[in-house]
Amino acid sequence: MLHTFHIPVMGLGFTLETPIKVARFGISSVMSIVEDQLVEAMRQYHTERLGLPFTPIRQNETDARARRITAYLNLVHQIVEDQMQVLRHEPFEEGNEIVKYFELLPGESELKQAYYHMKALSGEEQKSAQDALRKQIQPGAIDVNIMAKVDKNNYARNGEMLPAEYSDALASLRGFAQSTLTSSVVFSAGYNPRLYSYLDQHGDFYPNEAGYLKKRVILKVSDFRSALTQGKILAKKGIWISEYRIESGLNCGGHAFATDGLLLGPILEEFKAKKADMLTELHVMCNKALAERGLPVFTHIPKTAVTVQGGIGTAREDAFLRTYYQVDGTGWGSPFLLVPEATTIDVPTLNALATAEKEDFYVSHASPLGVPFNNFRKTTSAKQLEARIAKGKPGSPCYKQFLSTNTEFTEKPICTSSRQYLHAKFKQLESLNLPEETLQAEKAKLTEKDCLCEGLGAGTLLRNGITPAYNLVASLVCPGPNLAYFSGIFSLREMVDHIYGRAQALNTRERAHMFINELELYVEHFQRELEASLDELNTKKIRYFNTFKNNLFSGIAYYRDTLAAHLPDSEEVKQSFRTALRQFEQQLESITIGEPVAA
Repeated sequence: MLHTFHIPVMGLGFTLETPIKVARFGISSVMSIVEDQLVEAMRQYHTERLGLPFTPIRQNETDARARRITAYLNLVHQIVEDQMQVLRHEPFEEGNEIVKYFELLPGESELKQAYYHMKALSGEEQKSAQDALRKQIQPGAIDVNIMAKVDKNNYARNGEMLPAEYSDALASLRGFAQSTLTSSVVFSAGYNPRLYSYLDQHGDFYPNEAGYLKKRVILKVSDFRSALTQGKILAKKGIWISEYRIESGLNCGGHAFATDGLLLGPILEEFKAKKADMLTELHVMCNKALAERGLPVFTHIPKTAVTVQGGIGTAREDAFLRTYYQVDGTGWGSPFLLVPEATTIDVPTLNALATAEKEDFYVSHASPLGVPFNNFRKTTSAKQLEARIAKGKPGSPCYKQFLSTNTEFTEKPICTSSRQYLHAKFKQLESLNLPEETLQAEKAKLTEKDCLCEGLGAGTLLRNGITPAYNLVASLVCPGPNLAYFSGIFSLREMVDHIYGRAQALNTRERAHMFINELELYVEHFQRELEASLDELNTKKIRYFNTFKNNLFSGIAYYRDTLAAHLPDSEEVKQSFRTALRQFEQQLESITIGEPVAA
């Protein structure tokens, strides 16, 4: 890996063009491929931008979803390859991208040091050194993301359900597998048995005689237990996980998949202690499965990366994660929303993010999946939501149906953000003769849900001058709370220099250490969940809350007794770290879970 960081997937469209923008500088990034209509629109945009003929893949064509994804990934791959050819042949002159390529590299990079050495030479020696550097130039990875559990079954035009391989997740995987890319698919948001089983239909996920994988699997995980469990499931199929991407449960963008109070520091400590043993165990299991299938086995344990993302804000935090916890890299997501050279978002939303206050970032119930969702108050989507409620027409028209999972009122799943669902749900609530205050509170929870399928892609289309279908132009964005500490619009160089400690991009707001920020989010989440359950506490829920609380106490003890002394900070900063820990510990001690509610 040329750089020590990657840009994770963000939204449906925010990173859909990111490889086209940054891969030629050696920076790896991840695109969401779940929304094939958006993917097709961006394929048309870039094909026509380059003056190439565009042949649309109609939605009613056979296997359109997979074919659209393959076509876009092949286009992105070709664009990046063409960019690399141009960059490699540029002269080493100030202002050229070949110079930018090397100057963006981290200072400790051997390639960066070779670049500095070349600059000190002259004549034929310098030309020879430049030729050697050109041969080492490589693009960043062009990876894709599939939310494993967002896997709706699809139907033919006659209403009959299509076979499982045409479901959203499986068709997405097929689209990636059939592309020309040599890169990775990131599985996020949980375990999907049929998706994992479908990997064996695509030979590129298995090693060749040299142990080489053309297509690789990256698993986004919340803790070590999840990593080991899913690692075993895939190893028994002969599939090797090339990277475990650890993400903070709450200090991240998009959906907030909270752990049961397990904090990021202790999770990383467990990975550090157990990674080698886990890989040894998985290597044996994977080779056994490969041999049983008559496939080449791995002669040695393949290189397996462990990376971490979620709430990193300073070069010091980044470096500490890589040195103390020995992770192979870090993910920097939300701050790149402020970098138009890296991500794509409509101008009004970009400007609103650049001037946001801390309270503009909040955890909402906007997601139809019923999972807490990191949200931003100053979006056109939020205004649209308010306007629809004011008109007495809450809910969204549901054209894309990617998040249609509810069968409470229908045989065929519908989305809980849709007008169809809200109309039926409101009618049901009104028939229960609830107290008016309770009725309105329940309705308020329901009307907070938003259309993620349209909102998380609209900004990308608008930024490129494309009017979204049905003129649904309201843009939604889902940054992590860490973005509150970044203000302004940055160049790619400015943000990369911030990550590597060569510049400063944080605003002047007081910011605690990333571990303290995550702890605060978890204590707040614990209190919210407990308060919401007080009227229906049972033995199972009490057991859950006690486990959650004890895990938080254990995490605090770990930070205080083990980690604090190792922080690369002054004694004053370390003492501030310990003081914050004690404050949250006292806050937790004051929270009483209570007794089961009588039936």
